[in-house]
Amino acid sequence: MNTLHRLRSGARHTYFGWWIVAGSIGIQVLAAGLVMQAFGTYVAVWQAEFGWSKTAFAAAFALQRGLMALLSPLQGWLLQRLGPRTVIQTGLVILAVGFVLLSRFQTQAGFYTAFLVMALGVGMSGFLSLTSTIVNWFERRRSSALALMQMGIALGGLMVPAVAWLLTTQGWRATALISAGAVLAFGLPLSALMRSSPEAYGLRLDGDPPPPATIDPSAAVDGARSAETATADDEKRAEPSDERPGDAASSAGHDTGHDFGAREALRTRAFWFITAGHAIAVTLVATVTVHLVVHLNEGLGLSIQTAASIVALMTGAMMAGQLAGGFLGDRFPKRAIATAAMLAHAIALVAVALAPSLPWVVFFAILHGVAWGMRGPIMQALRADYFGRTSFATIMGISFSFVMLGQMAGPLLAGALADALGDYRLAFFGLASLVAAGSLFFVFATPPPGSRAAPTPED
Repeated sequence: MNTLHRLRSGARHTYFGWWIVAGSIGIQVLAAGLVMQAFGTYVAVWQAEFGWSKTAFAAAFALQRGLMALLSPLQGWLLQRLGPRTVIQTGLVILAVGFVLLSRFQTQAGFYTAFLVMALGVGMSGFLSLTSTIVNWFERRRSSALALMQMGIALGGLMVPAVAWLLTTQGWRATALISAGAVLAFGLPLSALMRSSPEAYGLRLDGDPPPPATIDPSAAVDGARSAETATADDEKRAEPSDERPGDAASSAGHDTGHDFGAREALRTRAFWFITAGHAIAVTLVATVTVHLVVHLNEGLGLSIQTAASIVALMTGAMMAGQLAGGFLGDRFPKRAIATAAMLAHAIALVAVALAPSLPWVVFFAILHGVAWGMRGPIMQALRADYFGRTSFATIMGISFSFVMLGQMAGPLLAGALADALGDYRLAFFGLASLVAAGSLFFVFATPPPGSRAAPTPED
């Protein structure tokens, strides 16, 4: 049975878009559990072995994000031209190569080289590619689908204690090699689920049934094609679209409004306000990712295993936040949810900066995790609501090139301040203030004129 038949027959039971979501969750688990959220645990081990400064490790994270920022617009273009499956599979292979290089480095230059290769792999196979794919399969349930996809980040965080155990029992070089094998063994099969759009397979957004067909009796008498011939012709048209999104993204389903082109989106205030607010949010997330375990270990005297357990708690709370964010985002104003999450981020960071005891750290982990989970899917859903699906990958890629600047700057600045002052308190206080102020960007990120999300005169 070919691809078209499988997708159509599967649609009668489970909409294939949900299988894409499931595959995306698995790929996100690998990226988050083995790279992003495990990074701070690696840093604690490397610092003990090599004695490098906190700034040196933060620089590696910044270089990684810098490369992703430079490549994001190109990646968006490739996703629209080549399709998600090709881009994601290429990224997974590159990520595995990066892990092998990581297992063999001896110098700081080799360390940075390995991380740049890993950055390329994570970027091509990860968040931007998966988000762009899911946006093309959902509209009414877009927030829920994106929230479920991002649960992979939280589930990956639950792997951090296992990674910490491998680091302490098997060593970091063996852990990196094991990670390379896991990426290939699990990531490549999951990436085979990726498809460009439902319309290419005769499906509709959100798995909705097709509209009632109108039959012309005279045409039927004159000679309609047989079902088998029609199916064969449909397959010829549909099969090449496995890897090419094309321009049919808005030809069926719910997306009947104005889809913005990339240049048109760049001229709107909403694009820049969402980008700025998102950049500030990920500045905090990146800083916590890189420096939290070291802060808990050195500043608060917690063991690496205990600190890893805090990361697991934080990501467990993130899962709850994602489920809540997906549900709420499909039913209530997304800008209000994003604003509240930003304020919660700021409060949580102040709590962990002050943290006189473990309960404060637990409070931080839960509040920060819930805020992160609720805010994450809203960022992408807002862009899709405002700008449509047709050029979403390109628009998202351009936006990400600016968002990544925050991921570069936050860890670098926090690491430099910690090296100079001996702890992270001032860095965390300053970042909390920036995030609280950044919530205003979402307050004023109203839909641009002409967007399907903009209120009509009757509203």
